[in-house]
Amino acid sequence: MFHPLQVREIERLTDDAVAVTFTVPPELRTAFRHTPGQHIALRRTVDGQEIRRTYSICTPATGEPVLRVGIRLVEDGAFSTYALKELAVGDTVDVMAPAGRFTLEPRPGQFAGIVGGSGITPVLSIVTTLLARQPDARFCLIRSDRTAASTMFLEEVADLKDHYPERFQLIHALSREEQQAGLPSGRLDEQRLLTLLPALLQVASVDGWFLCGPFGLVQGAERALRALKVPRGRIHEEIFHIDNGAAAPVPAATAPAHSTVTATLDGRSGNWPVHDGESLLEAVLRNRPDAPYACKGGVCGTCRAFLVSGEIRMDRNFALESDEVDAGYVLACQSHPVTEKVELDFDR
Repeated sequence: MFHPLQVREIERLTDDAVAVTFTVPPELRTAFRHTPGQHIALRRTVDGQEIRRTYSICTPATGEPVLRVGIRLVEDGAFSTYALKELAVGDTVDVMAPAGRFTLEPRPGQFAGIVGGSGITPVLSIVTTLLARQPDARFCLIRSDRTAASTMFLEEVADLKDHYPERFQLIHALSREEQQAGLPSGRLDEQRLLTLLPALLQVASVDGWFLCGPFGLVQGAERALRALKVPRGRIHEEIFHIDNGAAAPVPAATAPAHSTVTATLDGRSGNWPVHDGESLLEAVLRNRPDAPYACKGGVCGTCRAFLVSGEIRMDRNFALESDEVDAGYVLACQSHPVTEKVELDFDR
């Protein structure tokens, strides 16, 4: 469900990025209380077309909820262009309650993050909350940016280093600019991480790895960690900026000539035909416009549903962990029927 929230503050972070803070009225504070690492979906309508985009909450999950997101300009981005060039304090934006499973509930242990560009936003919330609420926790943050001037939340991360010098380790790599101290310039690719990570910390002792950023960085970091024998269950991923050619879709299985989808949403069920080429989400949306979704690209996980019966083909999946898929969850926006009848439950 979306709620109209007023923009309280817009802060320029870099030439191409802003932080937007929304006012959360008292009656919605419970709805907008987030777990560190979650995101929100923002909605606007342009020329009769609805546009939704997801942005991670960058504030800690401590005290009263402060709803602040970082938005970086994307080339031809329908929402990011609006946010950087038109959005003003006092404007109202439709905002969906926090969602997402790229999260960490504070607990003792050693944790680490590998992030690129705007991938810092959810991890900033994770780190800040963890260190503030759990004195027996440590975090190693490895971040990659093009240049120092393009680095989002540079001061906030520096403040963490000053505040928790014994428990927060920061390694910053710039891909297009030399630094006076720290790592030599260059991308954090798989081969570089294979050498860097064991030199920084005891890889086997890290209780959770949080990878966030562009597809190439996240996939390279995962391959490096798996080569270093890190169990898959300790690796958590969130992808930003999926290129069209980033990953090939799953080969199409033979689709039935006629198929139907039964969907349960907010306690109500319905049964509808799936048109040729439609995803299950599109079939549901034709009849239930309130069905949850945001990116429609298999990235945010907002349309996650439980497959009650039938078989489906998922084109892409950048949001669900392997244990979720094994448990029967699918992304409705990427799912197509393989059997004549498919049943989804959005409420589980």
